[in-house]
Amino acid sequence: MSNPSFVRTEMLPPQKPPMGQTGVLRWLRENLFSSPFNTFLTLLGIWAVYTLAVGAAPWLMNSMWNVDSVDDCRAILAANGETTGACWGVVRTRWHQFFFGFYEQSEYWRPMLAFALLFVSIAPILYFNLRRPNAIMVGGASIFLVLVLAGLGTDGWHLGIAAFLMAALTAVAWIAPKWLLWMTLAFPATAYYLLWGGSVWGPIGVMAGFGLAYLVFRLLQGEIGVTPAAGIASLTAVVWWLFLQGIVTAFLAGILPWSLTAESPDTFGGFLLSFTIGVSAISASLPLGILLALGRRSDMFLIKTLSVGFIEFVRGVPLITMLFTASLLLQYFLPPQTNFDLILRVIILVSLFASAYIAEVIRGGMASLPRGQQEAADALGLDYWQAQRLIMMPQALKVSIPGIESSFLSLFKDTTLVALVGLADPLVGITRVVRSDINWKAAYWEPFIFVGVIFFVFCFSMSRYSMYLERKLKTDHR
Repeated sequence: MSNPSFVRTEMLPPQKPPMGQTGVLRWLRENLFSSPFNTFLTLLGIWAVYTLAVGAAPWLMNSMWNVDSVDDCRAILAANGETTGACWGVVRTRWHQFFFGFYEQSEYWRPMLAFALLFVSIAPILYFNLRRPNAIMVGGASIFLVLVLAGLGTDGWHLGIAAFLMAALTAVAWIAPKWLLWMTLAFPATAYYLLWGGSVWGPIGVMAGFGLAYLVFRLLQGEIGVTPAAGIASLTAVVWWLFLQGIVTAFLAGILPWSLTAESPDTFGGFLLSFTIGVSAISASLPLGILLALGRRSDMFLIKTLSVGFIEFVRGVPLITMLFTASLLLQYFLPPQTNFDLILRVIILVSLFASAYIAEVIRGGMASLPRGQQEAADALGLDYWQAQRLIMMPQALKVSIPGIESSFLSLFKDTTLVALVGLADPLVGITRVVRSDINWKAAYWEPFIFVGVIFFVFCFSMSRYSMYLERKLKTDHR
């Protein structure tokens, strides 16, 4: 009996997939209209965006830049038969205050050079010993600095010095990127000298204290252990700062009186103030948070108790309270020889405040690691600090990246709270100064929108880099 089944003797030609399974239609179906409820939310969102766009479009379309007062804006709108429009002339005429506070225009090169050197100092941290990324980052910062200084009308002498310095750093980034770590170490003193001015020997004396402490630590580490060596090194630095630095720096200042024009805290304002406080607090809070996290997980009763007490106390106190403490009380607890201005006191308290939250984020990352990691370190014969530095902490920091990034973003945005202690932040302080001018008294939305956009650009950039770092370090499921 013959087999009635049919057997095809040739291959079918390939066919295109259904329209709903490719391209834009598939994306829309999967992301916007995957269910009745998601369809409702999509339509509701479209309606909200449309309503906002329709309401804001006339105001944005009638924007005016080349005006010198709100009255000029209103006169132009009335002449054109319009009733509403954005008066961006306040940004055009007062942009320098939003960015540089009350710095003299002839001194704008100082904060801009410090800003460019910031990128130079973080390049070897983000791309350690990678020639091309370091050269691109430093070179880009160099080109940016030269263009901005030229646009600001900087004199040729300071423009030439800045260009030569950045060109030399770009060459170092290309030839020996590891050497940029020296710029990273020197940046705090360099930035302080550029921003605050005064004698160059003051910041050098402070950095000499850290160098002396490091030298003592390296000499004693192998003899008495890490913890006692760290204690003696810290005591050595304190003795230098309190009793010896003033004598030595005064002598050097008398021989070589190199200095810049000293700037008071009242000179700082706008984004210059926010970046100064934000970058300083972020840089200081991460190592402090790591130490507090290790202290909270320590087996030593005193260390653990002090760490827990500090973390819980700081997390239970609003940042506003810390700022008022920095403004009114901190100076009473400092040694009599010290004379920290308000901005430095705010940086200290904000750094301590942020370190408590960073400590809990890192502690959570360390708690997520399996116990076998510590046991493996013990099996390899590593001591406590070697195990933490080589095995435990790298994994904990990788897990904690989202929490650390979120804390840094909140810290940077919270720098606007310094307006409550009399500092001219960009959101409230500078806006209040600008609107005190009768010409811009009625300019309400434009300053806040401008400041908000600047904050968004920097916060969004930090968020994107955090996501890039997560993808780069995600090696467990490859």
